[in-house]
Amino acid sequence: MLVDIALVAAAYLLGSISSAILVCRLIGLPDPRTQGSRNPGATNVLRIGGKKAAALTLVGDSLKGLLPMLAGHLLGVGPAVLAATGLAAFLGHLYPVFFGFRGGKGVATALGVQLGLYWPIGLSVAAIWLAMAKLVRISSLSALVSMALAPLIVWLFWPEPVLIGAQILISLLLFWRHRSNIQNLLAGREDRIDKDNEPS
Repeated sequence: MLVDIALVAAAYLLGSISSAILVCRLIGLPDPRTQGSRNPGATNVLRIGGKKAAALTLVGDSLKGLLPMLAGHLLGVGPAVLAATGLAAFLGHLYPVFFGFRGGKGVATALGVQLGLYWPIGLSVAAIWLAMAKLVRISSLSALVSMALAPLIVWLFWPEPVLIGAQILISLLLFWRHRSNIQNLLAGREDRIDKDNEPS
């Protein structure tokens, strides 16, 4: 029990480390919470710092979800603890204790959780994102579609109710964090990925 609690707590604390803010500080960029969309995520870092900074942020955010899940597998925890671990890492990214609970929107961290849970799940979600991005050229819409389908993908590969429930919650929270993007999509104002070589 103590190991399970420690794993979930560590997942939240790791998720609370903002890759976007740290990357921007390390390479001398402005705080992403004060620039562009003011979202501390890879898309906004791409806007203000370019592709290399965005790639570092993307990798960092993904690892926050991936590493706790891999640790859970190594420790041999059950599906319920894996579900709690993934949720904790995701919530840490959304509401980071180290940065005033002002986090990102969670796409990369959610993908890391999915990859760590079972790699075919993560690859399937990533493939849907890439296909949508190529088709519609809108980052937020690609994320919303891929995460809307993620619970179905979890059900197909690992039909464990607690894991499906955790993914449904992650998807719902991700939609909530994208509510301004959804409003822009409905109004036809959401930027395309190729607009000025920057994603929305």
